[in-house]
Amino acid sequence: MKLVELHAQAMELAVEVVDTVRPDQLDLPTPCAGWTLRRLLEHCVGQHHGFAAAARGAGPDLALFADAPVDADPAGVFRRTGADLTAAFREAAAADRALWLPEIRDGGPFPLAQAVGFHLLDTLVHGWDVAAALGTPGALVAAVEHDDALADALSAVTEAVPNTPEHRAPGRAFRPGLEPGGAGRFDRALALLGRDPAWKAS
Repeated sequence: MKLVELHAQAMELAVEVVDTVRPDQLDLPTPCAGWTLRRLLEHCVGQHHGFAAAARGAGPDLALFADAPVDADPAGVFRRTGADLTAAFREAAAADRALWLPEIRDGGPFPLAQAVGFHLLDTLVHGWDVAAALGTPGALVAAVEHDDALADALSAVTEAVPNTPEHRAPGRAFRPGLEPGGAGRFDRALALLGRDPAWKAS
């Protein structure tokens, strides 16, 4: 499935960003309101575990998606769990398996392409969150913008995310969308998901 391989590309880009994180930077603020870099990476690793379990046939168990510690090796943990998720998505594609995702709407099961799209969006947007926290978002944005297939996939998934008060309420995954203006596709996706593409730590 083409989307599975696009997700693998997105994961590689996110890994490149997280590989630059030092343990002494884990208390930095991020664009995710109230989340430090440590909290964000713990969330990402927990999602890697949960989506991989779902791809291998697990039922709708919220505990599988719990945040996971990154300890003193955030880059290593992120890289290993990301590689495992990539392998799990490829296994699910070979089996044409739908996924139970208990954190999303009614939990599913969701067709594999839709589930992979959900995580592709999370991978790129949270990769940007990490890069923005480090003050280095430009390389990731440029890499996506120069890959039409990846940028188009991100745009398509982003535009399918409901932008209503019910779906963008406090505590939800995304804030109300912002005016995207004339920015590139990545910046437009960030704005539609409620992130300021020009965000910098204060």
